[in-house]
Amino acid sequence: MVFDGPDGSGKSTQFKMFSNWVRGHWSVPVTEVREPGGTSIGEQIRTILLDPKNDPMTVRCEMLLYMASRAQLLAERIRPALEAGHLVLSDRFVSSTLAYQGTAGGLSRDEIISVARVAVGDLWPHNIVIFDVDVATAAKRLNPLLDRMEQKGAIFHERVRQGYLQQAREDPKRVTVLDATRDQDRVFGDLLQALTLHAQAYGPTVGTPTS
Repeated sequence: MVFDGPDGSGKSTQFKMFSNWVRGHWSVPVTEVREPGGTSIGEQIRTILLDPKNDPMTVRCEMLLYMASRAQLLAERIRPALEAGHLVLSDRFVSSTLAYQGTAGGLSRDEIISVARVAVGDLWPHNIVIFDVDVATAAKRLNPLLDRMEQKGAIFHERVRQGYLQQAREDPKRVTVLDATRDQDRVFGDLLQALTLHAQAYGPTVGTPTS
């Protein structure tokens, strides 16, 4: 299961709240991962990607670095956890690349999906929750010490937001959008309700990318 959304959407807060909730209510073990990062190699890639000193960096280079981190994360953390029967929760995944390097950055969806198939193989999330927030609200929530991606400006981040919303329109079975402008407890309530409805409708199955 993937938690995703624009910078400042509060997705990481909801991620931790849900992980703690699962541990208190379910008997299934939980593995938490984040992107980019989650492994020793991935964390080094994360430093390269988010350090403001590493501009200019081409969008294609960004995309490939994110995918490299993702490939290591799949091999080292996600696949073993799934094989052990864990619920895997990921803070960002391919959906982020489609929004940031795709819709906002200009790379085509086909290019990104082609590389993602190499990085991810047959393991695609069955449920992606997008925490939607307008750019002005998101900006107020960010740490003043912005990382390289956060510094890209309002126009870029509006395109990112629209990229996420487009994914939800194109794949409503897999992608759920929640209003993340409300207080965190109300958002969490909406999250639990949305996940219940999703499970009733589709069940917990691993998906494959839409064409």
